[in-house]
Amino acid sequence: MIPLRLQTAVLGIVTAMVTLIATPSSSAVFNPESFMLKNGMQVVVIPNRRAPVVSHMVWYKTGAADEPRGKSGIAHFFEHLMFKGTKSVPPGEFSKIIARHGGRDNAFTTQDYTAYFQIVARDKLDLVMRLESDRMRNLVLTDAEVLPERDVVLEERRSRTDNNPGSQLWEASRAALFLNHPYKIPVIGWKHEIEQLTTKDALDFYKRYYVPNNAILIVAGDVDAKELKPLAEKYYGVIPRGRKIVRDRIKEPPHLAGRRVEMASRRVGQPSISQTYLAPSYATAKGNQAYALLVLAEIFGGSSTAQLYRSLVVDQALASSAGAWFGADALDYGTFGLSASPRPGVPLKKVEVALQAEVKKLLKKGVTAKELKRAVSSMVASAVYARDSLRAAPNIIGRALSTGRTIADVESWPERIKSVTVDEVNAAARAVLRTEASVTAILRKKKKAGTD
Repeated sequence: MIPLRLQTAVLGIVTAMVTLIATPSSSAVFNPESFMLKNGMQVVVIPNRRAPVVSHMVWYKTGAADEPRGKSGIAHFFEHLMFKGTKSVPPGEFSKIIARHGGRDNAFTTQDYTAYFQIVARDKLDLVMRLESDRMRNLVLTDAEVLPERDVVLEERRSRTDNNPGSQLWEASRAALFLNHPYKIPVIGWKHEIEQLTTKDALDFYKRYYVPNNAILIVAGDVDAKELKPLAEKYYGVIPRGRKIVRDRIKEPPHLAGRRVEMASRRVGQPSISQTYLAPSYATAKGNQAYALLVLAEIFGGSSTAQLYRSLVVDQALASSAGAWFGADALDYGTFGLSASPRPGVPLKKVEVALQAEVKKLLKKGVTAKELKRAVSSMVASAVYARDSLRAAPNIIGRALSTGRTIADVESWPERIKSVTVDEVNAAARAVLRTEASVTAILRKKKKAGTD
């Protein structure tokens, strides 16, 4: 399965690729077709005839934020268990079958969804649909399969989080940013809770969430809806609908005080500072606010010509890197972040002061019409690069549909970006870049044992 930290990087890239969708009124990019099976499973087809290859994805609208209290990690753990056997496919054979037929497969879990994918030759589509639909309803789980895999997940946590200061700090900063909402809980789960997960927990999760009316099938490549529909009905359409799922999550209280987390370790190679702010997401923002925040991130820290990089790295020569980002693809809350790493010999505190000064300058002076025009032009121009990508479209559309958005929302993205005004960008900056709704995370190298 894809490592959690790599998932974050990949998802960040794909988030940027939301810029790749065009509106029906302009030159179309993906031209998706969609239909619904009688059991409530949504199907999306994205024809791409450039090669006789298809990308087959099943997205489940459940992630770490949907887990029962005290069962953290069960969504990610279950992602592992989906590669165990069914009545017709022996344990461990799923991926081997895909590989023997020249394909590749994997899966990933986030706070809001879990997705499984295979990339195969067009003539193997029937095969992967049979295999994937089989494990949607026929997974066989016993202690013999579940408990050893739980140890695998614990080792994954040890190697990728517990032994990585950067990952530990990220986990601590998320726990500090969200006071009440389950986004504060790491996707991989807390160690003491993973240790207590049982086969019954896994089966309960499976029966509750892995049902067709909580899933989306997305196929991109050398196929169209007319060809896919009979296969979808044959393999997925016969699976019984499950209970209705309502994702009614607890909300955040007002944030009244900024938080700060620090970590020092001899294993730190590159010190860094980040400031993460609570923000609206696409699904929760009003009007153009989410789009304005995307433009703000591009102007302030989206490239080597952006304000933050130009000041801290080029003009003041304090940092080796500096940037900004906005995570809008979430069912509930988004996050707006800033980060910087000092140059060798530059005190981390000096970089922090300079970073805060740039934020104050941004809030005081705002962005200009020239900066807005350049950023929007760059973001919309990126659309051309998605046309040959077999993976971009199903990832973008899958994430949108899993977090309360529609295909129309995705396809209107360029026009929404083009409509953003200077006033909207500056208003969004003032609304989100508030110390009381933020966490400052400091990662520094420990010079001597017992000291910072």
